[in-house]
Amino acid sequence: MDVEDKDKSTAYIQDRILDDPEAQWPVEAGRYRLVAARACPWANRSVIVRRLLGLEDAISLALPGPNHLENSWTFDLDPGGVDPVLGIPRLKDAFEKRHPGYPRGITVPTIVDVPSGEVVTNNFPQITEDFFFQWRAHHREGAPNLWPDEVRDEMEEVMERVFRGLNSGVYRVGFATDQSRYEAAYAQLFETMDWLEERLATRRDLVGEHITEADVRLFTTLARFDAVYHGHFKCNRTKLTEMPVLWAYARDLFRTPGFGDTINFTQIKEYYYVVHTDINPTQIVPGGPSLENWAQPHGREELGGSPFGDARAPGAPSAAERITPADNPLLHDEGLVRR
Repeated sequence: MDVEDKDKSTAYIQDRILDDPEAQWPVEAGRYRLVAARACPWANRSVIVRRLLGLEDAISLALPGPNHLENSWTFDLDPGGVDPVLGIPRLKDAFEKRHPGYPRGITVPTIVDVPSGEVVTNNFPQITEDFFFQWRAHHREGAPNLWPDEVRDEMEEVMERVFRGLNSGVYRVGFATDQSRYEAAYAQLFETMDWLEERLATRRDLVGEHITEADVRLFTTLARFDAVYHGHFKCNRTKLTEMPVLWAYARDLFRTPGFGDTINFTQIKEYYYVVHTDINPTQIVPGGPSLENWAQPHGREELGGSPFGDARAPGAPSAAERITPADNPLLHDEGLVRR
């Protein structure tokens, strides 16, 4: 997905996969395929949640490459440029299969019904919420509670502020077409980051006592901030590495299984710097920033608590979904972040 500041209730296909055998799209292990490019922060959310909950065997994963065509993500990383399960070269084909002449953007994450080859939904915030609530029967033993009832209202408020000010805020800054819009978006972005810096100074996680979906949604933007948003999108008041609390929080999550091991820095930079030719017409991909500082101790343990509480961390990713150290130098050969 690119910048999205439209009404979230109408911008996407609203269908849902439900834990109801009578539903149009019932929960059924092996039936659906998640299409989620590693480059995209919105898709990265779905990959993290799927991994945290242990849904890998229930919902297969398709990984488009970072350099998509003007009107579609493509499966250029697969042999012959065709997804081996869906049998299509472009994600657009699944949208057209269900909605010929589909008029809106071809976005990730998307869930496709494998038997019909039709798109089910690309409603990115609902996809991850449903992974937790609708797919519970397929969660791994020891999966974390990403939506604790006791903090649900607070989560919704925090996630909305993070979405408006930061997740989509970096896009409003980066794609601003006049100075006044740029300055307004820039001010809101760093107001939000300053608020997060203060909020996280005395608590290890964004909401509650352990990681929740709120942390997932914040992390995927922070992981891209210095590599892309600071320079490419002109979000350059402060680097993430210059905000001590947020930087330590990001490193804490990065080292948590299910988070940093989903980050492909090579694809992230290639996508933004190569695809956004209106911002970077030369398509030159910068060499930096250095990534080794993600391995520095974060010290967040002093705030108490633990990422998973009574739950358990996921194990190493499967060989098929493992990111190589060439694309994330903080990983060891089993695909987990080095400690």
